[in-house]
Amino acid sequence: MGAAVKRISVRDVMKQQYGMIHSKDTVYDALTMMKRLKTSVLVVDRHHEGDEYGLLLVSDIAREVLAKDRSCSRVNVYEVMLKPAVYVDPDMDIRYCSRLFARFSLVRALVIEKKQVLGTISPNSLVLDGMFALEEANE
Repeated sequence: MGAAVKRISVRDVMKQQYGMIHSKDTVYDALTMMKRLKTSVLVVDRHHEGDEYGLLLVSDIAREVLAKDRSCSRVNVYEVMLKPAVYVDPDMDIRYCSRLFARFSLVRALVIEKKQVLGTISPNSLVLDGMFALEEANE
């Protein structure tokens, strides 16, 4: 009988620190928050219980605001955000999460439990933290 393979969940490698912004805030407000928090992604808050979370990525701002020569003070977050954001359960195995990212060409997902955001997950976290920990555990 072989040794048990260590299981690492999304919860183990997710980024717990994140910024939350409202969809009616301006992209300028978002950029200010991103610079302060040293991040390239913000979670867009829900309007009400039945609403869904969104994501605002620097790449979306580059494509929809900068490349189109629009003023970031005159564009609202809701005009460029991704909504609904893809999210995963914190107890999902990182191998399945990685497959999900690959299948849908994702660069970021929310980690949600009981309708509350716990953090964000990216391929970087899955590989640099998760895969590295798996290798160390299985040696």
